Amino acid sequence: MGTGRPEPTLSRRILDDLTDDEANGRRALVRVDFNVPLTGEGETRAVASDARVRATLPTVEALLGRSVTIVLASHLGRPGGAADRALSLKPVARRVEELLGRPIIFLPEPFDERSLKLVRDSEGGEIYLLENLRFHPGEKANDAGFAETLAAYGEFFVQDAFGTCHRAHASTVGVTEHLTPCVAGRLVAAELAAFRRLLDPEPPFLAVLGGAKIAGKLETVGALLDRADTVCLGGGLANTFLRASGVDVGDSLVEDDLVDEARDLLERHGEALTLPVDAVVAREIAPDAETRTIEIGTAGSAGVEPGWKILDVGPRTVERFTAAIDRARTIFWNGPLGVFETPPFDAGTRALAERLARATDRGAYTVTGGGDSLAALEQAGLVDAVGHASTGGGAALELVSGASLPGIEALDPPISRGGGRASGEHQGSP
Repeated sequence: MGTGRPEPTLSRRILDDLTDDEANGRRALVRVDFNVPLTGEGETRAVASDARVRATLPTVEALLGRSVTIVLASHLGRPGGAADRALSLKPVARRVEELLGRPIIFLPEPFDERSLKLVRDSEGGEIYLLENLRFHPGEKANDAGFAETLAAYGEFFVQDAFGTCHRAHASTVGVTEHLTPCVAGRLVAAELAAFRRLLDPEPPFLAVLGGAKIAGKLETVGALLDRADTVCLGGGLANTFLRASGVDVGDSLVEDDLVDEARDLLERHGEALTLPVDAVVAREIAPDAETRTIEIGTAGSAGVEPGWKILDVGPRTVERFTAAIDRARTIFWNGPLGVFETPPFDAGTRALAERLARATDRGAYTVTGGGDSLAALEQAGLVDAVGHASTGGGAALELVSGASLPGIEALDPPISRGGGRASGEHQGSP
């Protein structure tokens, strides 16, 4: 099924292809995604979920094996271009130290001459972590001066933050103007291999989309309807479509300004869209909240009463979604079906994760995308039970809908050697 637009660029040079002269003993600026949840306050703050940290360790270890001086750079949260101690990466540095079993040199004031001299005088094999990049307004603005300052820490660039590759920021695009080579790390290489396979799926192809964030996802739904055989919707995204189909959703999360667009998609692709037919509702999000399971979107159903909210899909919807999973050969899942962080509103998401694991066992190719989906898999103990658990949410959605990612486009293209397959084409296959 075609989308009428060029396929995104997915073939790029990768870390494992670098020659000794390109990598050994040099300084690498490594963009990582340490945008992780923290718990606690002040000096007791700690990483609550280290999945994204662990995902980039293979790249760090590969660089250490080549005596590279490693400068890790990441953002955390949304500090708005100003320093915010609550969003410091210092607790993350401690967790990286624990996982690697070696010291991490945290640079709380990275963009001064002393910090730069410290890095440049390194003998090789040291690991540095810069303070939160988004403490500086030049990061999100892709400011040329900030990008040049940041690039001064490295001699070559490794992109290992797939979750930020859909953003044209200084640390994802700007620095590539000043460093060479610019390659995909092992995490990003694996992501690109997974999405190459997802963009040429074995049918039937099923997409399951959920989550609370709705903005931007309607475009993805439209693009996926040109690619997938079936698209199942849950979470806040489904609420907007339910209202568009005439269902009273009470006080549920809805994007009112997107209802008309959702209605248009229903009119054009209604047969391919699968919406919830029942829901778990409550007045508040709390473990001890009074809950009801009600019919929605079916003939004679009254919808959701005022003051009540849809917080999870119901058992009949789970049956519909899992039946679609059982028929599919390629499956993409992005976003939980309910407020999975708060039981009992995790039941639908957990059932979906378990059925995806079963589909993987029978030979279907399964890909999950986004921090919430990854957290849900972690919660269910099933991260390793799917074909590929992507670390990117927005990046995954844009790629699967056929869009290109600026942070990938900025990397070096693969080098063809002797007329054979270009380097990087075969690496990181899931």
